[in-house]
Amino acid sequence: MLVANDILDADEVGEMLKIHPRTVKRLASQGELPGFKVGGQWRFRREAIDEYIRRQEQQHNDQKK
Repeated sequence: MLVANDILDADEVGEMLKIHPRTVKRLASQGELPGFKVGGQWRFRREAIDEYIRRQEQQHNDQKK
C-alpha cells in the first residue's frame, strides 16, 4: 500500500540528492530521473529515487575500477 510519504515532490528529491529542484525537474523531463507528472507538477516514488541513487553509486564504483 502506498503511503503519502512514499510520493515526493521536486523540492524533497532535491533535498535528498543535494541538488536544486530545477535540476530535479530537468533530469526528470530528460528521462534521467524516474518521475511522473500530476497536474503539471513532478512527483517521484521514494523507492524509485532510492534505486536511482543505488544505480548512480554502482556506476561510479564501476568507473573507478
